[in-house]
Amino acid sequence: MNLLEQFPSIKILKDEPLSKYTYTKTGGKADYLIFPQDRSQVEQIVNYARIELIPLTVLGNASNLIVKDGGIRGIVLMMTEMKAMRLINSQTLEAESGASLIQLTHLALKESLAGLEFACGIPGSIGGAVYMNAGAYGGEVKDVIDEVDVISREGQIRTFKNADCLFSYRHSIFQEQNDLILAVRFKLHMGEELKIKAEMDRLTKLRESKQPLEYPSCGSVFKRPEGYYTGQLIQEAGLQGHRIGGAEVSRKHAGFIVNIDHATATDYTDLIAYIQATIWEKNQVRLETEVRIIGENEI
Repeated sequence: MNLLEQFPSIKILKDEPLSKYTYTKTGGKADYLIFPQDRSQVEQIVNYARIELIPLTVLGNASNLIVKDGGIRGIVLMMTEMKAMRLINSQTLEAESGASLIQLTHLALKESLAGLEFACGIPGSIGGAVYMNAGAYGGEVKDVIDEVDVISREGQIRTFKNADCLFSYRHSIFQEQNDLILAVRFKLHMGEELKIKAEMDRLTKLRESKQPLEYPSCGSVFKRPEGYYTGQLIQEAGLQGHRIGGAEVSRKHAGFIVNIDHATATDYTDLIAYIQATIWEKNQVRLETEVRIIGENEI
């Protein structure tokens, strides 16, 4: 396949290291890394991949993600160029899938719209946030989503209402259906700008005081097991500061794994497996990953 010749107007990088884009600063190469700028370009690539039987992987801004050291075969669509957002009526914001969730919270603040304050520190894209039903400090994106526009792997565009998305804790229907999220509409409510800003400032300070933002990481690694707090389990197991290669369980927040010294993705996945095995042995609690782990093992 020669995608560069096939799509001369679309930004395409060949054999591109994904470590340049992931928040962990790890990960192997993508055969082809493509940055679509609009729906038309997404449709072109989706249809081409289907007809040519080429694997197609979709990424947001790669914040809650580990790409293995062997990289990703076929096409990787990175949606970060599709980042438009706008007010479409008095209480509804629309954002393309590659837009920053944090930037959307600032637009909501500017328009005196309340409901998104909880997300002011979540460093994901809109598409990734919907895919994972991202949440923090008692809020989840499912609470404010009205509609989601998607394109299927067969090239069909459709709109999901909130109820169609089957949201639950860190889950949406898109994890099973594999549709590509194109745009999302958020239903908010009128608020007072000063109160909204005060809550965003409060949550930002809380996040900065508790999370290891000074190092590369993939954010929260594990889902919260019912009846437990993940960080507390890891801390009580004596794993805080435990290190494999360049990856370390954060000394600031045990729910995070930080890249402190040129870690590889394998360092990350080995440390994740070690934590899971230790917590099971000590507590008979299975820790499920919240972070998405994709790609090929290094050959």
